[in-house]
Amino acid sequence: MARFVVHEHKARQLHYDLRLEIGGVLVSWALPKGPSMNPAEKRLAVKVADHPIAYGDFEGIIPPGQAGAGPVVVWDRGTFAAEGDPEEALRSGRLVFVLRGKRLNGGFALTRLRRGARGDEWLLIKRKDAHADPNWHLRSALTTQRLRKLGVRAPPRAAGV
Repeated sequence: MARFVVHEHKARQLHYDLRLEIGGVLVSWALPKGPSMNPAEKRLAVKVADHPIAYGDFEGIIPPGQAGAGPVVVWDRGTFAAEGDPEEALRSGRLVFVLRGKRLNGGFALTRLRRGARGDEWLLIKRKDAHADPNWHLRSALTTQRLRKLGVRAPPRAAGV
């Protein structure tokens, strides 16, 4: 089992970053509307730069002037298992996987739509299973109390990632 993390990130706009441990890095997608446990809600997922594994534990406020400036908290984390070879699935544009986290559980699929000016655009879709919830609502973890505990710090970086 590999790890996954979802960061809630208030940069220019509030969004969520889904990160899956594949090939020694956290392969990442920005989710403008966040994830959903409702199979009827297909969520845009824009492929962004891979991150080092250490970034999975990062919480803090990225200082102004740096890419992604603003608060970042871990919204969910756990393990994930891909159906088949995840690196081949990424190349083919369809990654099917199961998450086991505190908030997200069950089957999901990432399907590439196109490569465009914004980068690789994918859809994140919750599969119909025992964990699906048509009444599910996204709840923020960026509370005032939690923000007070965050210090301004640079996120972990790795050479070549």
